Amino acid sequence: MAITLTDVAANRVKNFIERRGKGIGLRVGVRKTGCSGLAYVVDYADAIEEGDQVFEDKGVKIVINPTSLTYLDGAVVDFAREGFNEGFKFNNPNEKDRCGCGESFSI
Repeated sequence: MAITLTDVAANRVKNFIERRGKGIGLRVGVRKTGCSGLAYVVDYADAIEEGDQVFEDKGVKIVINPTSLTYLDGAVVDFAREGFNEGFKFNNPNEKDRCGCGESFSI
């Protein structure tokens, strides 16, 4: 089981943590919401909590809780800018469907 980052996403995390002055990596997960059932959650990790799984890719720690790992196994996290919007994007081989607005997905 693993989650990986593109070069762009890894550089974004490294730069942000450096400017922020704290943090150990990127925390990713899923939560129940939206019309398709699940949504991605992304935050910067300041600590590893009990039960967390930790992966390292391109010099960045990726922290995920065990419940979310089932949904995200094999996912690649990217960082993209589209017009005035920017953010982390998931290429998840487990996704079966995505809602029309792109905010939620199903497995």
